[in-house]
Parts: sequence; structure tokens; C-alpha cells
Amino acid sequence: MQENTSKTAVHFQNVELIFEQGTRLFSGLNLTIEAGGFYFLTGVSGAGKSTLLKMIYLGCKQSSGNISLFGTNTARVSFREIAFLRRKIGIVFQDFRLIPHLTVVDNVALPLQVRGISPKKARAEAAELLTWVGLKDHLNSLPHTLSGGEQQRVAISRAVIGRPKLLIADEPTGNVDDGTALKLLYLFEEMHKQGTTIMLATHNRNLAQELKYPEIFLEKGQAFLIHPQTITHEIFA
Repeated sequence: MQENTSKTAVHFQNVELIFEQGTRLFSGLNLTIEAGGFYFLTGVSGAGKSTLLKMIYLGCKQSSGNISLFGTNTARVSFREIAFLRRKIGIVFQDFRLIPHLTVVDNVALPLQVRGISPKKARAEAAELLTWVGLKDHLNSLPHTLSGGEQQRVAISRAVIGRPKLLIADEPTGNVDDGTALKLLYLFEEMHKQGTTIMLATHNRNLAQELKYPEIFLEKGQAFLIHPQTITHEIFA
């Protein structure tokens, strides 16, 4: 599969999603996520934030309309091409989805090893990142022994370690204290500066408005792009 140099990371065109029981979630949804952008995805509970993210990483197929990922129409890709596209995406799931029988450091090192990096080097890089997010003493722990906030930090570390082209995260700061939340947002900010497209789903609209990045607000099956009056690309003054 050839590399596409599109300036658009994700594009939804007249997308409709109807569940098997007939419930319509999205109808005629149009949305463009520019490559290298930083976006907050907001909306009331049930608006479809998690489902929209799932559609982006090809975990859920639309009923009609087109979704393009890095310039590729996902309706026409093979299973092999889907795997290729997913390698460019870092995902932070709301339920973490850590591999239970792997230690913390091995969970985080796994994306690097899949790319062919030696286990020793991958574990070293994972240990460095985990130390930075405050988990130095838990490198060899199993996920079930950690608190929810600690598991969240492991999940985020696993998502960002491979420096994906696109990072999507579902409530990435929902299980941590305010201080840790700011540190994690700073990590996302640093990735953004290096060219990663960031999309963070949150129920906290105040957070999105305080950081002054574009906000995608979901309501009644539609997506509304809200630009802040003054965009600043620094989390800390």
C-alpha cells in the first residue's frame, strides 16, 4: 500500500450510522480533521463520542457515506490495508484494554516490538516513558494490580510510544487527578508539536475551552466545529 501524503487526517462525508435495532446515531455527518491538528471531541452522554472514535480506527463501519483516513477511502480497503492504516493510529480506550498477562513495561513496549524493534530496546524506551508518567515502581507489575488512574497512564503510554500519525483518546484524563491530567495533556501537546494529529474525547467542555483548541461538538447526529476566539498552542504559560 502506497503512502498517501494527504493534508487531511480524517474526512467524513455524508456519513450515516444506524444500529441493527434501527436506532440512528449519525445522519449526513460531515467532518474534516486536518493533519497535524489538535481537537477536542465533546457532546452530552450518548451523543456518539466513543462511536465516532471507533469509526475512525475502523472498529465500526458506517451504514452509508464515506470515511477517508490519511487520504484513503476506507470503504474500499482490504483487511491487510486496514491493518496498515491502524499502525498509524495510537488509541487510548476508555476501558484501557491492557493485556492482562503482560507486565506494565511489556504492554507499553509491545507496539515497538510489532514494528520490529528489539525487545531490549523496546522495553528500555517503555521504561523511560513510564518513569516520566510516574510509574517507575510499577514496571514489572501486572495491570490488575494497578489503580484505575495508573492503568490509564499505562494505556496512554502504550498509545503514544510509537509516535503515531494520529492519536485518538476516549476520556484520557477521566481517572487521574488534576496534576496528572495536566502532565498527560502536556505529553499530548508535545506530540502535537512533532506533527501528530490529536483528537481527545472528553465530557469536560471547560477543559477544551481553557486550552483553546478547536472543539468538535456532537449533537443530534451532527458534528459542529467550534474554533476558539484565540488559539494558543501552549498548555503552560
